[in-house]
Amino acid sequence: MWSTFFVTDEEGRPVGGPGGGGVQVGGMPLAGGPAQGPVGLNNLMTGRSTFGGGSKRRRTTSGAQAMSEAQEGKIKLAFFVAIVGVVLTVLGVGTEFWVELSPPKHFYNNQTCLTAHLGLWKGCTKTLWVADIDPERETCGPAELPGETNCTYFKYFTTGENAVMFQKTTHKNLSMASAMLAMFSLFLMVMGAICITMSLSKEILFFLKPASVCFILSGVLVLLSLLVFHQSVLAFLSSDHSVPLHHELAWSVSCIGCAGAVLIVGGILFLLLALPYSPWQRCLPQKNTSSNSGGT
Repeated sequence: MWSTFFVTDEEGRPVGGPGGGGVQVGGMPLAGGPAQGPVGLNNLMTGRSTFGGGSKRRRTTSGAQAMSEAQEGKIKLAFFVAIVGVVLTVLGVGTEFWVELSPPKHFYNNQTCLTAHLGLWKGCTKTLWVADIDPERETCGPAELPGETNCTYFKYFTTGENAVMFQKTTHKNLSMASAMLAMFSLFLMVMGAICITMSLSKEILFFLKPASVCFILSGVLVLLSLLVFHQSVLAFLSSDHSVPLHHELAWSVSCIGCAGAVLIVGGILFLLLALPYSPWQRCLPQKNTSSNSGGT
């Protein structure tokens, strides 16, 4: 006996009908075989064209989410701006030059004086020679002068003890809050960088939206950490008044402030790139039409 088989199209329907003429093997027609006439040929071609049309539709759908080369270049430029903010944040958080504390240089009536500079994680005291200080300067410093330095990490991260410097006591709650805000901002920066990397590798613009949120929030948290740290310094100075101290914010704070602004700008750039339209193309034609109408 001859085996019976069916030729089907892409959707699983048999090609060729009972009256269309089947394939004959040994003089016997095979049931459901493809028709040899124009109808069978048309059915086969229709099935192929249907399959081809489906693939074209899939390619069009995926191409609607892809990015162009111009968009990719803009995303990389905005990512470079965000990376600058990340580097500045790491530089500021990792250094201990947030604030400099300086008593009067003749307070101890000695040839040396003591100055200090603090960060989020540790504080350093430095002994300077009074002869090396600018005669017009009344306080001991700056900390960049050569001298003997002694740095210790704050213990309120481990044992919960407050640090004592110049007979003044730090406030661990404010200091720990400032440090935690800075660390959480770094976590958001890492998440934003992962989103941008996925957007560039997969060529999908959707990941720009969570990346913009991460970078904007990280910039806000960095600036908030700076404000909380300044409040902790003011609380530290008001804890005791036996030793007069002059305080000034150092270069690490400058890095943190610039980092917060750069991160917010980078997040806004990602948000603009994630929009389905260009804001400039919507604003400029209106200006041109208004100028033309004003001229007429």
